[in-house]
Amino acid sequence: MDTKAFKRSLQHSENYNRKGFGHQAEVATQLQSEYQSDLIQEIRDRNYILQRGDVTIRLAQAFGFCWGVERAVAMAYETRQHFPSERIWITNEIIHNPSVNQRMQEMEVEFIPVDAHKKDFSVVTTGDVVILPAFGASVQEMQILHDKGCKIVDTTCPWVSKVWNTVEKHKKVDYTSIIHGKYKHEETVATSSFAGKYLIVLNLSEAEYVANYILNGGNREEFLAKFPKACSAGFDPDQDLERVGIANQTTMLKGETEQIGKLFERTMMQKYGPTELNQHFQSFNTICDATQERQDAILDLVQQNLDLMVVIGGFNSSNTTQLQQIAFDRGIPSYHIDVVERIKSGNAIEHRQLKGDLVITENWLPAGNITVGITSGASTPDKVVEDVIEKIFVLKAIATIV
Repeated sequence: MDTKAFKRSLQHSENYNRKGFGHQAEVATQLQSEYQSDLIQEIRDRNYILQRGDVTIRLAQAFGFCWGVERAVAMAYETRQHFPSERIWITNEIIHNPSVNQRMQEMEVEFIPVDAHKKDFSVVTTGDVVILPAFGASVQEMQILHDKGCKIVDTTCPWVSKVWNTVEKHKKVDYTSIIHGKYKHEETVATSSFAGKYLIVLNLSEAEYVANYILNGGNREEFLAKFPKACSAGFDPDQDLERVGIANQTTMLKGETEQIGKLFERTMMQKYGPTELNQHFQSFNTICDATQERQDAILDLVQQNLDLMVVIGGFNSSNTTQLQQIAFDRGIPSYHIDVVERIKSGNAIEHRQLKGDLVITENWLPAGNITVGITSGASTPDKVVEDVIEKIFVLKAIATIV
């Protein structure tokens, strides 16, 4: 399928919209009341530090809603305002935040149902409105909706679209796209649908395995068994790794994406020589500015004298998990929560560990004067961050009285 031609055709359809509907002013007021926070603005104004009682809060200098997320949520609100009586669907969560997605459902914006790990588009009929979330949607999903005659509202983040353009460039010159990402994540599913041949690597370790195969060969069956759902149909590591291009899921760790790119550049140079490198390797910068800024900000924050770190964001939010990874790697006690209700009374907190388990930690707030680092993922509203900070203040105040 010529994905570039399809995308161009879709974007010229009268049923397609990616610019909103002219209700920005009304929606901006609504979003401000529902998601923004006076307390967070106060902390920003105080150089990202707030002290109350024996608690000092140090807030990362870049956190929370990024531009792409804010745009997607605003367009979803505009869509409901513009189509007050139509049925409206979203192909996935609009963003990875439980409170925002709950708000969508309260507005009677429904998610496409999933049956046996497969979306059931039979519920969608001609004339329905379907929102594509910030992470985008696969070419196949767009084709289904286009063929059904749905009105499509595309909130895909431009940074994600930039990655799609990159893998299409790889495909045009018959390069295999090596995508740094999580093969089940909806953004990577969408990106791979625009690629020709592709291989998805989760981390540097998997990339090193592939690089070693390129240089030294190996067991083809073992290779395919290692990436059973992370490569294109009919992928042949003995043929399809001669020319490679690098792409990434925009929410992965910036440093690791850069390491993977340099690894494959060195690998292809070693195998084919510097004069032939450009015939075997392509790399474009597809690291999202907002992801990079939030990672840089927590790298600065963990240099401070922190007693603990709270990372706030959806449990299925990849960019939030990467922030948690940075705190964990520095040996700082850190807790990834999605909503304030994870903080229990009696100094207990329910939080997600990096490997995905939900656990409860007792006595997580130390006695006496403490400094707490706070950051949040790109899908987390300021209001949620405010609720968490206020809960910490309350718990410490109670502990002091007791």
